[in-house]
Amino acid sequence: MACAIIILMKDLADELALVDVIEDKLKGEMMDLQYGSLFLKTPKIVSGKDYMDILTYVAWKLSGFPKNRVIGSGCNLDSAHFHYLMEERLGVHSSSYHGWVLGEHGDSSVPIWSGVNVAGVSLRNLYPALGIDADSENWKEVHKQVVESAYEVIKLKGYTSWAIGLSVADLAESIRKNLRRVHPIPTMIKGLYGINEDAFLSVPCVLGQNGISDVVKVNLNPDEASCLKKSADTLWGIQKEL
Repeated sequence: MACAIIILMKDLADELALVDVIEDKLKGEMMDLQYGSLFLKTPKIVSGKDYMDILTYVAWKLSGFPKNRVIGSGCNLDSAHFHYLMEERLGVHSSSYHGWVLGEHGDSSVPIWSGVNVAGVSLRNLYPALGIDADSENWKEVHKQVVESAYEVIKLKGYTSWAIGLSVADLAESIRKNLRRVHPIPTMIKGLYGINEDAFLSVPCVLGQNGISDVVKVNLNPDEASCLKKSADTLWGIQKEL
């Protein structure tokens, strides 16, 4: 519902469909939004219980869509949280630096420390120990916080909603307005970084009205490439059983 309300508030759709298996709650949420539709610009809000609540990989396999049109939320939120935590440490607004979390959304995600920069200045060049075990400033804790944050929110309030809602609306805006912004979202990664399986992993992708138009190949150091391969192996271990 956080995804839905933020998409509505950003005026990103002319029709919004809510999908869930719990029919009574679904109808109630739909009616609640419909009754307030005078204050929204989306004229049509509908609901239904028919849907594929499955991995991006399975959605691609079953839908028959080209891979560029099958898009998950991936590491878009992980990277946003990474930016937030880096901003807190550096005291520099997150829009002034770049830094990615790639791979699988969750525990096996990969922080790309070699690419973190402020105004184009590499932090790894300034501080070679950035993100490695020998780092006396323990920057690895930043990525650990990214991974554990969802568990902490769930522990405190029972579920996550607003951050993922903002993230999904951010992706929807890039598609709807053909912004061609770069997002770390899942795409078929076979053939990149030594990965030979049909795995969908988050890498920097150019996102617009036709889905993913281009993939930005980030230069990874050997450790990062190895971690990304492990992330792919983790997903493939699940996918091959489906």
